[in-house]
Amino acid sequence: MEIRQLKAFLAIAEAKTFTAGARKVNITQAAISMQIRQLEESVGLPLFTRTPRRVIMTEAGELLLHRARKIIREHSTALAEIAEIAGAEHGRLRIGSASATFATLQLPSILESLKNKFPNAQITVSSGTSQILVDKIMHGEIDVAFVSLPVQTSNVQTDLLFSDEIVAIASPKHALANEKFISAAQLAGEQLILGEKGGNTRRMIDDFFAAANVRPNVVMELSRQEAVNKMVENKMGVGIAGAKSIAREIREKKLVSWLIEGAELKWDLGLAKLRGGYFSPIAKEFVLFCKDSFKEREKELRAGK
Repeated sequence: MEIRQLKAFLAIAEAKTFTAGARKVNITQAAISMQIRQLEESVGLPLFTRTPRRVIMTEAGELLLHRARKIIREHSTALAEIAEIAGAEHGRLRIGSASATFATLQLPSILESLKNKFPNAQITVSSGTSQILVDKIMHGEIDVAFVSLPVQTSNVQTDLLFSDEIVAIASPKHALANEKFISAAQLAGEQLILGEKGGNTRRMIDDFFAAANVRPNVVMELSRQEAVNKMVENKMGVGIAGAKSIAREIREKKLVSWLIEGAELKWDLGLAKLRGGYFSPIAKEFVLFCKDSFKEREKELRAGK
């Protein structure tokens, strides 16, 4: 049983086909088929049942799946600890971000500072919804991620970095622009422009409407908050945003905001990592840079910048 065989097995188990699994580990379909065949010979039982459209794990495959993930994580940890002995020039940090705003405004300067201290380290950044990034942490594919809180996974540890109250936003030319509050029913009846499903913020909004027993009229679902804001500015509908994040647009009279009656919604951004996993010196330094960056961001927001 070899690490490359276990990686091939995990890829197929998650992708559900040999073709997609091969793409995931960047080898040919013939090569991945051979690795699975060798692994099945090693364990003495078939791991997958092949069907025309997908593969289905056998009982032996399901039993191996949990162990394989743990073995891969331990393997990655061992390599990272060995690399640490060689110094920062062989360090590695794999970052995920569910916040496009943070990735645009703060992450570049944080990474610049990190590169200055660890000039030869390998640093990668990927994006995705909070749930996707948490899954990647669990599977050992990334080391840390910026995600919406809370994270409902006991094996993932989080640190709160930033908190913001959720408000409704509209164009200053909206008929209700001078109001301070909006009810759930009024908001649900607007042409709503929301973030894509899969993130905690969208889940909270959907849960709020469900609890109020109203069905929202969602006309757009966008992946970036900036895109939501621009659509609202251009009178395409009503959106949802963090009060701090749109403070400048409010001051510049590009947007107006309403408090949502009966809602106590907050957007919390946190830094997630595997609980009890190995955390390298570069990762620890990265966390310190992030905390300093968010302290400065809070000061800027309070100062109206």
